[in-house]
Amino acid sequence: MNILFTVCARAGSKGVVGKNVIMFCGRPIVHYTLEIYEKYVKKYGGNQNIIDLAVNTDSKRLLEQIDSKETEYIFVKRKDELAGDIVAKGEVIRDTLLEVEKNKNCEYELVVDLDLTSPLRTLEDVEGTICQVTQNEKCNFAYSVVESRRSPYFNMVCKNETGFYDRVISSNYTARQQTPECFDMNASIYVYDRDYLLHMNIENRHALVWKMEDSVVLDIDSENDLKVMEVLTRYYWEQGKYLDIK
Repeated sequence: MNILFTVCARAGSKGVVGKNVIMFCGRPIVHYTLEIYEKYVKKYGGNQNIIDLAVNTDSKRLLEQIDSKETEYIFVKRKDELAGDIVAKGEVIRDTLLEVEKNKNCEYELVVDLDLTSPLRTLEDVEGTICQVTQNEKCNFAYSVVESRRSPYFNMVCKNETGFYDRVISSNYTARQQTPECFDMNASIYVYDRDYLLHMNIENRHALVWKMEDSVVLDIDSENDLKVMEVLTRYYWEQGKYLDIK
């Protein structure tokens, strides 16, 4: 199977300045993602499989950090029209696929996007998310999640049309245990079937999820988020967990 891994990161960030090039527990944060990619290639490369990494960015500093790891990759320059804050990441990943296929004159069956702000993602997490697509013939999209601590049916609220607040989804549930099981997308891993990525037809989306351990991925949208994530990471290391990506 031909697989294209992607790392897509802009130079700018409103939450944490330079989020994608920060030092995390003594290393550039992108190195943790590169480490997992290298482990996947070591385990599954060969046997006529094509496994490539493409980096889509407009950040010179990020490219310097990746070069310092000496990981082979294909550079795709971020286009101006895909560099805004509200551009859907799927569009960037699709553009990356098309550019790489055009330049290499080959076709990939799967695209695996790894968010570089997820330092505690494991090889098992990547394998599990990929298997959701490869082992279910109807599934064309899979992504990583964690168990939700809140439910839109029970204890999540939003402002309604009258200006007052009510549950996100109106319901008569009286206990959280009664509500449908919900998950939080943690933006760590996305696996796309090629055809689905190219057309992004929501009506034809057949998605499955891979559940990761809660608290190993936090949205780093503030300096405090970064500090909390570093504290958690060092704690896990002290407990003997995730040492293979230390």
